[in-house]
Amino acid sequence: MTTLMERFDLVRENIYAAAERAGRSPDDVELVAVSKKHPVESVSEAFQEAGQELFGESRVQEALVKIPALPSRLRWHFIGHLQANKVRKALPCFELIHGIDTVDIARDVDRVAAEMGLFPRVLLEVNVSGEGSKHGFTPEGLERELEGLLALPRIQVEGFMTMAPLVKEAEAARPYFTKLRELRDRLAGQVGIPLATLSMGMSGDYEVAVEEGATLVRVGSALFGGR
Repeated sequence: MTTLMERFDLVRENIYAAAERAGRSPDDVELVAVSKKHPVESVSEAFQEAGQELFGESRVQEALVKIPALPSRLRWHFIGHLQANKVRKALPCFELIHGIDTVDIARDVDRVAAEMGLFPRVLLEVNVSGEGSKHGFTPEGLERELEGLLALPRIQVEGFMTMAPLVKEAEAARPYFTKLRELRDRLAGQVGIPLATLSMGMSGDYEVAVEEGATLVRVGSALFGGR
């Protein structure tokens, strides 16, 4: 049975190799260790033994317990579906929110941020697969709404996030990652800002995501095991 350190080493090696295959710098890809449903002790071990400092949580209440119990140098991303009634608690805790998935939640975040004196960094979630079970803007909806979202005065839109469908073979996820990258490239050209961050790829398909341009990969079970 592998140790946590060995699992982190393997994932990092795979990210490095995938970036090299794509002609990218491995330094352009950051690993978000998805710690949701894992105890404080596991996060502490990942930091102490594997040197991991960036973690992803998807439940605000769980994060509010974990974050104060761990070293202040750790960095936290919110990777779940953000509910309107959790915005005020979430904003001070996370350096990046991955899943702004409607105009309404974007406006809520912007309004609360103004009240709190914050300028939150966010990604817009895009449902490139069209699956009804997934949150996010349709590509067409995002194109319609993007300029209005960028005009909100407090939120800082840095790019896009997506979740590919669950597939048996990682290669089957590639078209969805390609679609998000191509959408980003086109919209960035239209609005004149880089939208440089692409959050895509999880434990089963992160290598393919890196090959297709991911700058953030969200990996949980490949690091921490099942929950």
